[in-house]
Amino acid sequence: MEPIHVVAGVIRDVRGRILLARRTQGRDLAGLWEFPGGKIEPGETPQQALQRELREELGIEATVGGPLIAVPQHAPKALMLDVYEIKHYRNAPRGLDGQALAWVPPEKLAQYAMPPADGPVVAALLQPDRLLITPEPVDGDAWLRALEASVERHGIRRVQLRAPLFATSHPDDWRRLVEQACASLRGQGVDVWINGDAGLAREFDAGLHLRSTQLSSPAASEWSGLRLAASCHSMAELQVAAGLRCDFALLGPVKETRSHPGVVGIGWNMFRDLRAQVPVLPVYALGGLGSADIVESRRNGAQGIAAISAWNA
Repeated sequence: MEPIHVVAGVIRDVRGRILLARRTQGRDLAGLWEFPGGKIEPGETPQQALQRELREELGIEATVGGPLIAVPQHAPKALMLDVYEIKHYRNAPRGLDGQALAWVPPEKLAQYAMPPADGPVVAALLQPDRLLITPEPVDGDAWLRALEASVERHGIRRVQLRAPLFATSHPDDWRRLVEQACASLRGQGVDVWINGDAGLAREFDAGLHLRSTQLSSPAASEWSGLRLAASCHSMAELQVAAGLRCDFALLGPVKETRSHPGVVGIGWNMFRDLRAQVPVLPVYALGGLGSADIVESRRNGAQGIAAISAWNA
């Protein structure tokens, strides 16, 4: 069955607030808030459909800007949600179908109950589109300097501190590097995640990024109170991550990587299909990707890309 193709717009006022509309009684998901839009009719482009829907629902004449994200969803209903930024509009929005409207500060969007497919849209508005994963240190001080330089050079706002080999062979040195990195990165406004080690995440008030192997035997008590994210390679792992209410997941590898030569990536079609199983969970694409792949990742439902590539780029 072909998914229902729907389109929605992100409309901002002069104060930067974002417009939400409440679904009216008698409709699916009545009472939930959503980004205004609707179904694409035969013969329409997504942009034409969005202009028509906003005219009919809100009484505005909109200029549609660039795409924000496309969100595939398999259940409870198969659909593809294309979301666009609205560059300009004329007239004040009104609920012409009797729907309530709300202008919401971006940081308060998560307080509004929304359909599952709108979760990644909120994440795309609020969260970074790139996640830097650190390589193994050779020289600790040089590693720290390179991390700080990479973050500053590329405007990175989210980092995963990951060095499983070094952490195992030099645990004290790794703890020192984590402590220094957390202090430095927070000073740059970076969201810090620590790979696999709940103790370090708790000690330094960072997020805990779960390895895929940790998802097979969740340790809920050990992880209690921590912000969680996860690396996933299958639908089952994505569903565990969603059940743990992870802030986001990494899914891949999408392409062959230098660290795993010969391992064939899942490709964008499989990524999109797996991603559609958990529409509520923000997902970064992982594996053989760089900044040039961000737009393509968004077309396939990703929050953006996670990579080591920005380290020396």
